[in-house]
Amino acid sequence: MAKRRVKAVCLLSGGVDSSLAALLLKEQGIQVIGLNFVLPFEEIFKLHAETAAMRIATQIGIHLKILTMDEDYVEILRNPPHGYGSQVNPCIDCHIYMFRKARGVMEEEGADFVATGEVLGQRPMSQRRDALRVIEKESGLDGYLLRPLSALLLEPTVPEKAGLVDRERLLGFRGRSRKEILNVARSKGLTHFTSPAGGCLFTDPGFAKRVRDLIEHNMLSLRELRRLALGRHMRLDGAKLIVGRNGSENALLVKLSYPGDIVLRSLSIPGPTAILTGKGAEANVEMAAAIVARYSDAQPDQMVKVEIRKDEARYEITRPPLEESRVAELLI
Repeated sequence: MAKRRVKAVCLLSGGVDSSLAALLLKEQGIQVIGLNFVLPFEEIFKLHAETAAMRIATQIGIHLKILTMDEDYVEILRNPPHGYGSQVNPCIDCHIYMFRKARGVMEEEGADFVATGEVLGQRPMSQRRDALRVIEKESGLDGYLLRPLSALLLEPTVPEKAGLVDRERLLGFRGRSRKEILNVARSKGLTHFTSPAGGCLFTDPGFAKRVRDLIEHNMLSLRELRRLALGRHMRLDGAKLIVGRNGSENALLVKLSYPGDIVLRSLSIPGPTAILTGKGAEANVEMAAAIVARYSDAQPDQMVKVEIRKDEARYEITRPPLEESRVAELLI
């Protein structure tokens, strides 16, 4: 009887760490299933575009599964049991969430273990040694979560002990620098990974401010998260206004409008599309129209015709651009 091939589920972001982790397993003859998670505000950008994870999966020659975050992720973001990092980044709970999902894929696929590109000490909150153990246990993967890039510095996992993975062919990286990781990846011919950048958007102070605003106004939801990276965001009393910055964002905002949203569009002069939503939206239509006029090509004293659409109802109003100083006060 032929020996069954070892199978692993490997989280694959498209960055150098996860790409190298997947390749190290593939080199051992292990059947690797890549698993890519898409955050709500990434969905619209990745819908029709080839991603780094797709390119890496093709280069390595592995199957890729893509999962989008569910409503249960919103609750983690709202109230993370292990707390936030420097901003609104629920790093430990986010990892636990993803690894629980990965465990489900592992069970569905009949895989032997889950792997990840995490590096010991690379992230201050989620990749400390104690945090790695918490994540492993609370995700239900105790002993079955392999970290190929730092494996030689960690306790052997069940697949290593069972001889499913050759531990001697794994690595022992630690710390924040990726210089040596990049050298190893390039020496193995990896070319399609994304360059190391600033990391998760939830750690960005400006983006985090938008998330906190949603939480404070009880508006945190998947639909709001999906458009959080688009446009200029403003708070008009209890209502939320998002104003497109260019033609591409204008089109995306229309795609991401939902029943009950008020969609505003500059008519008489080239300008933006905007979405007005939330408590008090109807009472702030004229203010929103003046803001749309402000971001149009109109002169400060020029009147601008703005289309107002809510579901099937449509009408037009004419407003002058709102003063620059007033707009600045409303920006989130």
